[in-house]
Parts: sequence; structure tokens; C-alpha cells
Amino acid sequence: MTGGPSILIVEDEPLISMMLEDFLDALGYRLAGCVDAVPEALAVVEQGGFDAALLDVNLRDGEMSWPIADALTAQGRPFILATGGGNEMVPDRHADVPVLNKPYTLDGVREAFEALLAG
Repeated sequence: MTGGPSILIVEDEPLISMMLEDFLDALGYRLAGCVDAVPEALAVVEQGGFDAALLDVNLRDGEMSWPIADALTAQGRPFILATGGGNEMVPDRHADVPVLNKPYTLDGVREAFEALLAG
């Protein structure tokens, strides 16, 4: 399905990124891009051209994805936070953002994006 929503993935682990790309393809979503660091993600967010995003909260070297979340919020663009650390690390300003717990499953990704894009 090439007409599905386009999704930006922010994930610093290449194998996990590839798995997410496969999941999105299987679910009928289009990949808008896959980036692994805050500066690159902010550039993509500024350019736009995608419908929603999936942000790994904790990127390499302890880099957190909060600046990306802030930019997406400022644009009114929907996104999902992904973490293996639970919801306790999500700042109050993003408390209403859906959280997808790791490890990822196809059903988990499906449910998260269906809920996100339905509302």
C-alpha cells in the first residue's frame, strides 16, 4: 500500500531501524526517513513531508530525543515515544504523548500507530 501515512523513524540502532522499516512496510505505511541523531532529525522535522514520527527516547551516547519531540509538538505533528525505560522518564510537557515500550513487536507498532493516527 503506497498511499499510507508516511512515518519518520528516529532510532540509533541500525538493526532496529531496519526491523521498524519492515514493520511499517507490512502495515502499509510509507517510510519518510530514518535518522539516528537529534541534529539530523531536527532538519527532517523542519523540512516536513511526513505524517507522524516514532522517536527512540534515548539515542546513542546518552543523547535524548526531547528537542525533536519539542519541534514536533510545536508543529502539531503526531508522534510516538519509544523507550525500554518506562514512562517515568517522559517530561511533563510530553506526558500526553503515547509511549511504545521496547522491545518492538509488529502488533505493538500497529496498535500504537492506529491509535495515534485515528485521533
